[in-house]
Amino acid sequence: MSDPVNHPAHYASHPSGVECIDIVEHMNFSLGNAVKYIWRAGLKGDDIEDLEKAEFYIKRELARRRTARGQG
Repeated sequence: MSDPVNHPAHYASHPSGVECIDIVEHMNFSLGNAVKYIWRAGLKGDDIEDLEKAEFYIKRELARRRTARGQG
């Protein structure tokens, strides 16, 4: 049964049976959000919008890492 707060269907419906949170809790904020939006793409609303959000967080993480290396 889907619980919209603790086990939302769009995060728990992956064919693997794994919930998104079980993976992303081991990542930093930006990478976790990118995976979250990729995971749910097409399951809740606009798939293109979800992928654009993932792209936003990936670019943000790239900028953070480049800055940390002194490349920013």
